[in-house]
Amino acid sequence: MPRGDKSSYTDKQKREAAHIEKGYEQRGVAKDEAERRAWATVNKETGGGKKSGSGRGEPENHEPARKGGRLGGAAAASRTAAERSASAKKAAATRKRNAG
Repeated sequence: MPRGDKSSYTDKQKREAAHIEKGYEQRGVAKDEAERRAWATVNKETGGGKKSGSGRGEPENHEPARKGGRLGGAAAASRTAAERSASAKKAAATRKRNAG
């Protein structure tokens, strides 16, 4: 099986990766990087591709998904209110420009 082949992943894992990737893209991460991060998260949570069968594998570990949210919150908390406000205004202006 060549590297990058997703045939051994379940439909649920593929859906999870797509959802995670979409979230990264909404936050401005490049498409290729978003896809790489999404599959890395799925692999970390589920232990890679799964085959069907009773009693196979380990339970899922959702800590990698929670980890990203905690890190993002800590980064924002370390900035001053003025810095956060300026960043929010800049993001709003970019969204408005791209929408029109």
